[in-house]
Amino acid sequence: MQVTDLSVWNEIVAKQKTSGAGDHDQSESLSVDPARNVHDFGILTLEIVSGKVPLPEEQESFLNLVAEYLNGNGGASSLVDPALKDHKDEELRIISEVIQDCVNPDPPKRPTMKDVTSKLKGVIPISPEAAMPRLSPLWWAELEILSIKAS
Repeated sequence: MQVTDLSVWNEIVAKQKTSGAGDHDQSESLSVDPARNVHDFGILTLEIVSGKVPLPEEQESFLNLVAEYLNGNGGASSLVDPALKDHKDEELRIISEVIQDCVNPDPPKRPTMKDVTSKLKGVIPISPEAAMPRLSPLWWAELEILSIKAS
């Protein structure tokens, strides 16, 4: 399953409604609204790039601060988590554009996930095979070493 595979939410919500699992409020919170999911993807991407997780009540002011940075008052690279040492300016510029498009306050103006993935695939050269977790214990050990070095 890919992060952008939003059809999984349709299945989860349908199963909850038919099985009666969970309360009504929980199934309502699992949104299958594509514009809302695009917004959430933008927030998630922003959190990954910045290394900051805003509280719900801070989200609007955080997005305003991000917009200032991305529109030239500091540049996108000043927003990047220092733990992300190696990044390419062009990749960051495109990712920043994707974030801004995804968190647009006007839902009809947000891109589709297909548009988002297309734009990201164009700038981030990673094959589907490279993105898939491997079963090799060596791969997991390398991942653990990288995460320790990053912290």
